[in-house]
Amino acid sequence: MIRIIIVGIFLVLFFILGLIPMGIFWIIGRFNKNLADRLSKGLVMWAFRVVMFLSGVKLDIKGYENIPDVPVLYVSNHQSIFDIVVGYPCVKGLCGFVAKVSVKKVPILRRWMNMLHCLFMNRDDVRQSLQVILQGAEQIKCGISMWICPEGTRNKTPDEVTTMEFKEGSLKMAEKAKAPVVPVAITGTRNIFERQFPRLKGGKVTIEFGKPFMISELPPEHRKASGAYARDIIEQMLATHEK
Repeated sequence: MIRIIIVGIFLVLFFILGLIPMGIFWIIGRFNKNLADRLSKGLVMWAFRVVMFLSGVKLDIKGYENIPDVPVLYVSNHQSIFDIVVGYPCVKGLCGFVAKVSVKKVPILRRWMNMLHCLFMNRDDVRQSLQVILQGAEQIKCGISMWICPEGTRNKTPDEVTTMEFKEGSLKMAEKAKAPVVPVAITGTRNIFERQFPRLKGGKVTIEFGKPFMISELPPEHRKASGAYARDIIEQMLATHEK
C-alpha cells in the first residue's frame, strides 16, 4: 500500500509542478518544435523511470537492436496500464501512442499526451477511427513513430501468452505510411498493479521487440491479415517469456 501512495504523491507533484516546464516547452515550440518535442519526451521518460523505480519494477529489455533507426509502428499486446510506463522509455526517437478517447477527459494528462503526439481513438466510431489512422500515418511520415495496441483494450485472460483478437485496421497506419511494423511483447505488468489492486507489487517486467516487417513485403495471405500475422509473432515471443 505504501508504494501506491508514494507513486500517487509523485504523480500529483509531477502534474502540478510539470505545468511550469509544459509552459516553457510550449514557448520553445513556437520557435523550435523539434527541440520542444525532444524536451517533452525526455521529461516524461524520466517521470516513467521514476514511477518504475518507486513501483519496484525490474525491467528486462530484449531485442532492442531490432528497432530500426526510422519511424515505425510499434504493435504490442496490452495487459496493464503499466505497459506504456515501461514501453515509452524504450522507444527510439519521438513516439506517440494511440489511446482510448475517454483519456481526453483528463485535462493535464491530455495536454501532455498532445505534446507527445498521442492520438485518441473512439473504437465505436468507425469514421473517427479511420481519421485517427490517417493522422497516425501522417505523423509517421513526418518522422514520429506511433504505438498501438490492436486488442483495443486491456487483456484480462488468466494467462499472459494468449492475446485477444487483433483489430485488422490497426496496422493500416504502417501500410499507408509505408513504414516498418515492430511487434512488441510485454509480460509482467499485470502483476505489478492489476492483480493486487489497489496495491503495487514490485517484480520483473519483460519487454521484447521483435524483428520489424513491411506489410507490403508479406505474402498475400498475411498481407490481408497483417493483424493476425503480428499477433502470432507476439504470442510466440510471449511464450518464450513464460519459460
